[in-house]
Amino acid sequence: MPAKSKGRVTVQALRDMKQSRDRISMLTAYDFFTARIMDQCGVDVILVGDTVGMAFAGHDTTLAVRLEHVVYHAEIVSRAARRAMVVGDMPFLSYQLTIDNAVENAGRLMQDGKVQAVKLEGGRAMVPVIKRILRAGIPVMGHLGLTPQSVHRFGGFRVQGRDPESAQRLREAARALEDAGCFALVLEAVPNDLAGEVTQSLGIPTIGIGAGPHCDGQVLVTPDMLGITNFEVKYLKRYAEVGAAMRDAFEAYVRDVKQRVFPTEEQGY
Repeated sequence: MPAKSKGRVTVQALRDMKQSRDRISMLTAYDFFTARIMDQCGVDVILVGDTVGMAFAGHDTTLAVRLEHVVYHAEIVSRAARRAMVVGDMPFLSYQLTIDNAVENAGRLMQDGKVQAVKLEGGRAMVPVIKRILRAGIPVMGHLGLTPQSVHRFGGFRVQGRDPESAQRLREAARALEDAGCFALVLEAVPNDLAGEVTQSLGIPTIGIGAGPHCDGQVLVTPDMLGITNFEVKYLKRYAEVGAAMRDAFEAYVRDVKQRVFPTEEQGY
């Protein structure tokens, strides 16, 4: 069982974890019971991600997710988490239109969704937005590399930073987001060496997904790592086959009902 910090995981606690080389564990959650179990098991950060659109609602991308969806799930997750920091994703078009709109939407996630921080995608162009959100007292986690809300611009879910020019842009973006005040960065689908270089160059933690072993922490989408979805990708490690167990249970239930095995007289009143 991993060591657990006392009290709520904070922005400063994550920075201290980087300095002490204590790896940060982060997972997604969208419901009360999953979040409660995660919290009890020592997960440091729970992300209420816009992945809810794919891993929970069955969409092909995250683009269908709206702010009210994340607020709804975030409030549920926040009620379950006593120790873990809860971070809410800012979905597509909730922060790209105007700075005032971005601040208002980040405020809704914190006020109504009860999160402790928000996460948004994008590089240097997002610096003015990040600074204004921070000025409102809302911590911001950045997200670089493969940013799923830009999937159509990238031409699919592709590894980013493989050529010298894009790698340099990512380095510069990471530094710009740190300077803007982000307390942590997600690095998604970035070559291992580049992710390690960025991690070493920053004073804030990096949290990788498909970015190799050199980041300060790791995040996975929970239904993927539990084997509930059919998502297959090189970086994913399945820690359980919950989907198979669910199918077995549902098939057994249907069989028992059809064969009049359940319920029995003893299971009635």
